[in-house]
Amino acid sequence: MPHDHAGLTLHMHPLASYCWKVLIALYDADIAFEAVQLDGLPKNDSAYTDLWPLAKMPLLQHGANVVPETSIIIEYLQLHFPGKLRLIPENPDQALEVRLWDRFFDLYVHTPMQKFVSDVLHPEQSRDPAGVSEAGETLETAYAMLEKRMETRRWMAGDAFSMADCAAFPPLFYADAIKPYRATHPALAAYFERLLQRPAIARVIDEARPWMAYFPFVDGLEPRFRPLADVPPNKE
Repeated sequence: MPHDHAGLTLHMHPLASYCWKVLIALYDADIAFEAVQLDGLPKNDSAYTDLWPLAKMPLLQHGANVVPETSIIIEYLQLHFPGKLRLIPENPDQALEVRLWDRFFDLYVHTPMQKFVSDVLHPEQSRDPAGVSEAGETLETAYAMLEKRMETRRWMAGDAFSMADCAAFPPLFYADAIKPYRATHPALAAYFERLLQRPAIARVIDEARPWMAYFPFVDGLEPRFRPLADVPPNKE
């Protein structure tokens, strides 16, 4: 049975890649929580900006505690809701390895992937082709590093599924639609398929599917991941 959420609330959107990172951790540990979906721009939601003026998603509330930033949220969850497995090892050296690869994905896969998305959402006259080109180069370097690493590993850090894997899946999912890697990086592609076997990961994809048409690079997704219909969900 899930642990009593005891006032645990996650402000999120099912399509948002950073929200996936925390959702995967919550679902994998079988921690119950209340999901509060944010529609529109969080910065325009005064109730949300009162909680966290930077207006970034996701945001965790636990009683009087307001916890931002995905890695900090997962660390907090491990402290207060250990669940059925540890996402950060007790051994300090092993924990440091997990945190390193968590940061790697946030900085060198997630951030450049989001650069492509944010740029295409801007009017053509305000786009940043040089920045997009640099983001593409960063992704290519990251793919090569990850391919070499995963040639001899099952999980990203250590011998068990961890916070590093929670951080890995969301940007790998979306980045493949933008700058594909799976045909040219077989070890990384095999790792991606292993991640897909996690019920928590299958769940976040299913929950995002009704909104997937909003992803600007939806046509680059494999057919198995595309929305069931290219019609936005009814928000009423």
